[in-house]
Amino acid sequence: MPTPNPLEKVAYWLKTSITIRLITIGFLVLILLIPISFINSIISERKYRKADVVREISAKWGEAQTVSGPIITIPYKSVSRVYNNETKIYDLVSQRKYAHFLPEKLDIKTTIFPEIKYRNIYEAIVYTAEVEISGSFKFPESKKLNIEESLLFKQAFLSTGLSDLRNIEAVELNFAGQTYDFETGLETHDIIRTGISTKINLNKDSLPQEIPFSFKLKFNGSKSLNFLPLGKETKVNVKSSSPNPKFFGAFLPKNKTISASGFSADWSVIHLNRNYPQQFTGSQVDIPDSAFGVELLVGVDEYQKNTRASKYAVLFILLTFMTFFFVQILNKISIHPMQYLLVGFALTIFYVLLISISEHLRFAYSYLIASSAIILQITLYASTIFKNRKLTTILGLILVILYGFIFTIIQLQGYALLAGAIGLFIVLAAAMYVSRNIDWYSLKSKEKEKH
Repeated sequence: MPTPNPLEKVAYWLKTSITIRLITIGFLVLILLIPISFINSIISERKYRKADVVREISAKWGEAQTVSGPIITIPYKSVSRVYNNETKIYDLVSQRKYAHFLPEKLDIKTTIFPEIKYRNIYEAIVYTAEVEISGSFKFPESKKLNIEESLLFKQAFLSTGLSDLRNIEAVELNFAGQTYDFETGLETHDIIRTGISTKINLNKDSLPQEIPFSFKLKFNGSKSLNFLPLGKETKVNVKSSSPNPKFFGAFLPKNKTISASGFSADWSVIHLNRNYPQQFTGSQVDIPDSAFGVELLVGVDEYQKNTRASKYAVLFILLTFMTFFFVQILNKISIHPMQYLLVGFALTIFYVLLISISEHLRFAYSYLIASSAIILQITLYASTIFKNRKLTTILGLILVILYGFIFTIIQLQGYALLAGAIGLFIVLAAAMYVSRNIDWYSLKSKEKEKH
């Protein structure tokens, strides 16, 4: 028998060394990180594109809305002494300031009519809201405000804030039995940045101590609707046919019901729950922090699920390569690094299929189609490598289990970490069981004897 030359020995060592095989598999996994990073970039790009479309639709239909008010505002003149450097005396300077009075009772009933707007393959949720606002004010007094000057009751006005006024309909205010027409624009921006206001009659002799008010708003908005609890006692009811609400803000609903046909939610907030008084002068920076409301969601975000799926890409490649590796070791099958690489590319293409299909179908259907295609592709390719129907069938079942395992983790939220940890524990236990009888040190010598 001729003695093999050194190059043949090196080639044989590279072919049969377990260590070299493991290093090669690790190197291939590192190479596959490149297409995985490209896939993550594609998901991010599509996600940002959708966000741009949603912002464009919202800008034309109506932005997220915040309803604040009503608030009674009464101007007053404040006189202060200011030192004059030229005359060396103090001058009396008069400034126009504002005192603000919040309602005693505030009852807001809202019906949201959602609508889906489409732009190419993207969709955004918008809505039309009908809001009924009622309640009562106590007649404004300046005793608690430490205002020495008299309030200018004849210049008093009532204002209500709304973030986006472009699509609001004409509004009439019923205040103590009298009707007033709201107009856009605000005299002061101490509390409200954008909104509507109207002059009101604050004649103490003709008004009761508890002054009732009511009015209706109808406007367009998108994504979310927020409220400020400006009443000493604020009650808010929101109902809609949207089946996917998300409640957020400083206060959560006291009661809520959610079903496939829509939702209904009730909030109840008193003045002790927030960090500003019922009457004050100037601005109050804490008022926006008390906002609460509801966000309308368009079902499940397919991009979020695709992002979660791509995070398991490396783990999935490692588990699949481990399966091929144990088949190679236990059944003495030669698998070339190029064959590992082709299988790895198939596993990464799965995510491209998933993101592209999920933009047109529900995520579950997209996952089923993409995973079935890749499982079939890898199984058929493995049959040409293994040349064993039993081993090929086992590989196909393992891939089905792995894809099902990843899908389960993606669907779970609060229990995703627990499910993932249990799944990995089971995988590790299975690997230990399969390799329990392998004598890793004798594999190379047996290969030499066979050769």
